[in-house]
Amino acid sequence: MARPTPSPGTVALAPGAANRFARPAGFVPSIVGALGWGCVRDLRLGLRSRTELALVVVFFLLVTSMFPLGVSPEPALLRAIAPGIAWIAALLASLLSLPRLFAGDHADGTLEQIVLAPAQLPALVAGKVIAHWLTTGLPFVILAPLAGVQFGLDGDSIVILVLGLLLGTPILSWLGAIGAALTLGTRSGASLLALLVLPLAVPVLIFGAGAVEAARTGLGADAHLSLLGAGLILSCILGPFATATAVQIAYE
Repeated sequence: MARPTPSPGTVALAPGAANRFARPAGFVPSIVGALGWGCVRDLRLGLRSRTELALVVVFFLLVTSMFPLGVSPEPALLRAIAPGIAWIAALLASLLSLPRLFAGDHADGTLEQIVLAPAQLPALVAGKVIAHWLTTGLPFVILAPLAGVQFGLDGDSIVILVLGLLLGTPILSWLGAIGAALTLGTRSGASLLALLVLPLAVPVLIFGAGAVEAARTGLGADAHLSLLGAGLILSCILGPFATATAVQIAYE
């Protein structure tokens, strides 16, 4: 039997792209439905590539483990640099996984179908970013106590470190999503992505690492955590629209 040809005005997907974009039964093109569909879909795709997920986690562990080998083993020094090392390791590890946020879907034509879908594009994009954080940022939060114990942090400092990463890593995911969308289809996209994200992530690193240092010196970490919380709220409100706009620009 002859294979049907696409009608005029439709987009032909690459082999396998249709399966990746297949909608689950009962899909409703509403905000909640689009958000859940985007998140579940990317979680399934991420769990299929467990090697890439393991690479990000191993990179985080290696960075936090090798820093003490290159500096003095003095406990006071290790406790002082521990928050900065944990945050830098989380940022660099998240950069490893950012290119796959949109690149795979862009290469096989799925992303174009997502842009043309009747559902809200910001909601679909938000689902993808949530899935990215669940597979990359959340493991950093879980492994933060291990890094804190390794550097000799006390219990209160470890709690502040975990809370800071819990509030700050989603901001990094949103910044990375905007950068990944802006660099779609460009040469040396990974290098451009790093140049875009790293300067924007500096305030997050300052407040995140400063929260632990403020707690250690008795000043309290409330101000730093409040600023991270405000940044998280702002990124969750503006991030979906900024990322969706960047994705649409890539196809104009």
